[in-house]
Amino acid sequence: MRKTVCIVVFLILTVIAKAQVEKDSLLKLLSSAKEDTGKVMLLLKIANTYEANNQDSSVYYLEEVKRLSILLKHTKGLYHYYERSAIVSFTKGNYDLAMQQSTDALRTARELKDSSLVIVMLNNIGIVYGYLGKFEEQLGYTLQVKNAVEAIKDSSKLSGMYHNLANCYNNLKQYRRSIDYALLSVRIYTEYKKRNDYINRAYATLAQNYDGLQITDSALYYYEKAIKESVRLNDKYAEGSIYGYVCNLYASLNRFDDMLKAAEKSLLLSRELQSRQMVASSLYNTAYANLFNGNMEKARIDIQEALDIATKDTLRDELKNSYAVLSYIAARDGDYATSVRAKKKTDSIQEAILNEQVIKSTTELEKKYESEKKDQQIILQEAQLQKRRVLNYVLIGSAAVLLIISLLTYRNYRQKQKLQQQRISELEKEKHMTATEAVLKGEEQERTRLAKDLHDGLGGMLSGIKYSFQTMKGNLVMTPDNAQAFERSMDMLDSSIKEMRRVAHNMMPEALVKFGLDTALRDFCNDINQSGAITATYQSIGLENAVIEQTTAVTIYRIVQELINNTMKHAAAKTAIIQVSKTNGDISITVEDDGKGFNPVILQGTKGIGWSNIQSRVEYLKGKLDVQSEPGKGTSVHIELNT
Repeated sequence: MRKTVCIVVFLILTVIAKAQVEKDSLLKLLSSAKEDTGKVMLLLKIANTYEANNQDSSVYYLEEVKRLSILLKHTKGLYHYYERSAIVSFTKGNYDLAMQQSTDALRTARELKDSSLVIVMLNNIGIVYGYLGKFEEQLGYTLQVKNAVEAIKDSSKLSGMYHNLANCYNNLKQYRRSIDYALLSVRIYTEYKKRNDYINRAYATLAQNYDGLQITDSALYYYEKAIKESVRLNDKYAEGSIYGYVCNLYASLNRFDDMLKAAEKSLLLSRELQSRQMVASSLYNTAYANLFNGNMEKARIDIQEALDIATKDTLRDELKNSYAVLSYIAARDGDYATSVRAKKKTDSIQEAILNEQVIKSTTELEKKYESEKKDQQIILQEAQLQKRRVLNYVLIGSAAVLLIISLLTYRNYRQKQKLQQQRISELEKEKHMTATEAVLKGEEQERTRLAKDLHDGLGGMLSGIKYSFQTMKGNLVMTPDNAQAFERSMDMLDSSIKEMRRVAHNMMPEALVKFGLDTALRDFCNDINQSGAITATYQSIGLENAVIEQTTAVTIYRIVQELINNTMKHAAAKTAIIQVSKTNGDISITVEDDGKGFNPVILQGTKGIGWSNIQSRVEYLKGKLDVQSEPGKGTSVHIELNT
């Protein structure tokens, strides 16, 4: 079976960009990497650097990926292990193992519920079917991928997807149709600059199609482009395979010197890749070329090595082809007995392959027949059971109808009860909120009245008394002791006036009425700082020009005031931070301190008036209150209000 080199690469749909990182630097990072998912990705990168030129090293690092992914229960890492291992197995010619690993990768991709990875693995399984000779299955999978990619309109994957379709039609020997899709893949790559790390393989597919149509000039042109791109991409596997196809083309043109050069280049790359299947294939090509060039000794050495590798590794295609070349070499040497034996070996292997295919096809037909037979038995049994089911359905249906009626009646009754209870709860809540509103408004009105009485009444009287005393002082002659007592009395009067003004200010801050909430809170924090009790830092966002309804502003001010008072009384804190922000219709309040903290559970049973006032005000504003605190770690109170 003639295999197209282009379809050997999986992940043609993902078009993953591989960073050109030196192996030494990656290995240096690996020596100090921790056992985590980052190390999994590092191991994958290292395995990828070896993938195209040293499969044994790639397998080693992929096994490390599997070990660490299982240890960490890292499903994505396992997916990459199966996916990349399938590529290596594929490159080494172990297609059965590649199919198993691709199937495991598909299962893992479905566990991850990642549709893009599922598409990739469906495509890869189709490719393996192609190398197993099941070209119709390959085409079916690839057309599914085509529909999926075109449906999601992912143009970045179109070039690779059309290349895969070209491979499918090439396997079915529909060369013209294959050329159309291969040219479409190349056009998307060249005109639209869509990334395609495997453009060399698209060129190789074009060359093989023209070779199949016996248009040799075009075939050689695209083979040269494919080799040039393979060198640029450092894709040694593709380069070695393409030289093998060029070797066959030169043989058909009787250009035996060129055939030998191509075969030797293919052999050199195969040995570098450590792919024994490719080495065996390249060896019988060099033996064949040396036969035509008259170098019989070299031809015998090469064909013997090819036979040794194919026999040891059970490479039947390579073994069959090697015996065929051996029969030609022996005939050229006049050793007709060896030639006949080699020819019989070739025919025997070919017959075994055909018999195996027949047995496999027969087995599949038998399985299909047994499956259909079981299906017929199941249908007959289903027909017999159907009558019983109908009667059972009638009885069950009648019982179900009665049960449903009963359940609906009960559900309706419960729903009415629930609605009534909900309405009662809403009325109680509404009543509670109304009472709270009345209490808060009454409290603020009383505070305002008392503040005015203190400031305008008592404050004016005290100021008048101070003025009278100062006037009297100028008209009296006092002894030094009386003068000292008089000054102490004046100081006490000044202190009383300041205290009266402070109380009046706390009861209804003038800045809150005149300048708004932001200024009032800033003045409040400044007053706290001047008192020396604690260091209060005030921060606001969106409050500078915000318009807040008077009752809401007063309520927020009281909440902050009460929280800071609690901090000064109970927290033993040195600093406090007050943050107030307004975004659209929402106001956020955060008060934090570095005090001794407490267990918030105790707030559930507290009977303190201060905390009750805070809760009542938050409920009045229909806000949410959250307290975070631990002993020795300070306290943070966060309030969200929707105004």
